[in-house]
Amino acid sequence: MCPFFDIGNENQRWAGNIVRKKIGFSRSRGKRKRTFEREPIRELHFRKEKTKYQVENKRNLVSWIVQTVIIIIIAAVLVLYFGQRVNNMGDSMTPVLKNGDVVLTNRIIYDAGQPKRGDIIAFKPNGNDNASYRIKRIIGLPGETVQLKDGVVYINGKQLKENYKTTVIDDVGIAGEEITLEGNEYFVLGDNRSSGDDSRQANIGNVKRSEIYGKVWFIIKSRNKNFGFLK
Repeated sequence: MCPFFDIGNENQRWAGNIVRKKIGFSRSRGKRKRTFEREPIRELHFRKEKTKYQVENKRNLVSWIVQTVIIIIIAAVLVLYFGQRVNNMGDSMTPVLKNGDVVLTNRIIYDAGQPKRGDIIAFKPNGNDNASYRIKRIIGLPGETVQLKDGVVYINGKQLKENYKTTVIDDVGIAGEEITLEGNEYFVLGDNRSSGDDSRQANIGNVKRSEIYGKVWFIIKSRNKNFGFLK
């Protein structure tokens, strides 16, 4: 065996170098340095899932906004056309309404049709915006003649049959003579005929269609606890 060249040792060194290369060892300044080849970290792709989640949230938000707007519009329409409050002043509509009762008016009903005989309406006399609302019942319709005689209401010369409770007419006022209603005028009376705060008085007279605020249809506050629909 040659003292200067040891084949066995050389083979061992050669085999060791191969092993070190495979497992990632290298020599650096006499020291073994372990160098691992790291596999690249796989990037987690949540973009599609995130985008889908955002789109769904946006769709839900838009749907909620639309529903809220619709509810607000419906509520506003109901309040504007069906829920306008009017205070009844006086006892001219006794026994249906008492002084201080609070009622709701239907404003849209007369946009679709004409006021009818027997309707209880709210109006401002002579269209005076500064005046308080009056609540009366429609007796005479446009184009008709109205006269109060012997405590009886006559429409076009015929006695009017009324299916609601009234009191005796003591004061006929200006309706003692036959009154002819124009094409847009209505003759109104209170059910309590002893009170003359209605079309019998010259300061109120016939009520024009434009002066009618709406049809009274519901009592929401009453001293006699007489809540509910009006007849």
